[in-house]
Amino acid sequence: MRAFVTGGTGFLGANLIEQLIDDGWQVTAMHRPGSNTERLCALGATPVEASLDDLNSLRRALPADLDAVFHLAGNTNMWRGGNDQQWRDNVIGSAMIARAAREHFAAQSKPGRLIVTSSISAYGYQTSAINEDSPQLADDPRHYYLYTKKRAEQAVREEISAGLDAVFLNPCAIVGKYDVSSWAQTFFLIANDNLPGVPPGAGSFCHAGAVARAHINAFHKGRCGENYILAGTDASFLEFFGIIATLVGKPVPTRTTPAFVIRAIAALNDLGSRISGREPAVTPEKAAMLTRRVVASSDKAARELGYGTALTLEDMLRESRDWLVDQGLLKLTESQVEPA
Repeated sequence: MRAFVTGGTGFLGANLIEQLIDDGWQVTAMHRPGSNTERLCALGATPVEASLDDLNSLRRALPADLDAVFHLAGNTNMWRGGNDQQWRDNVIGSAMIARAAREHFAAQSKPGRLIVTSSISAYGYQTSAINEDSPQLADDPRHYYLYTKKRAEQAVREEISAGLDAVFLNPCAIVGKYDVSSWAQTFFLIANDNLPGVPPGAGSFCHAGAVARAHINAFHKGRCGENYILAGTDASFLEFFGIIATLVGKPVPTRTTPAFVIRAIAALNDLGSRISGREPAVTPEKAAMLTRRVVASSDKAARELGYGTALTLEDMLRESRDWLVDQGLLKLTESQVEPA
């Protein structure tokens, strides 16, 4: 089996490539010009340079005799200053890889399938638990990441109507090893006593390894054009941050910062950024996400893809911590590390 992976230099991409290689796949991993490819090579993938907004570079990068394209690349920016690039990465990039995949599969002697990593964000903010029958409400451009994820799916569906076989996965908040920029940042903030406060929101947290396995299972078992939500353990941010504090030997926070305070700080930061041109630590987009309850159901993915994990949220976070420590990115003393 042969796979082409976009976003392989990222957090989820590393987990997916590791499992594909373990399963015996040959993996070609796309990277942007100038990206560090050391981990791709260490995992056993063959790196190839291409750009998602350059259709011809994608056509050249796709290897012969291809079974699957896993499109994991995405721009998770949550600041209006990055909106233009986010549109190019998420919407135009998804349209280009979907078109390149459709053309490539049509020209070869065997069928192939595109697996698209979307996000629960494509469903927008809702007041109840989200499932695949929920309407996709991400139509407010003030929440631009959500806005682009819905339109990225729409761009791929245009290629499905032209003959592409594609499946959509919508993960919630992903936790696990290889993370350096997502929830790993919370480890650094808490370990260094720099956490400004705990937001009052909540989310569904899923294990990176289980999400990666769901991608492979979606290739084998998923239905064309279908969405599969990948949720996990529902927890408040107070619970989530409390587990991290325990894992790095710091006092467990006992209260949250009111939502109106976080949103007011974000609004002031946004005014300042219009003058400085620099992204603030807390943007209105981030404040919106951190002060809401975004939870979902994985029943469909469990039923059709065998999705699930035996790991608790504490296990997921411990895996993330142990990897950060092993890589020398998180410095802890023996007294700070609780026994396994």
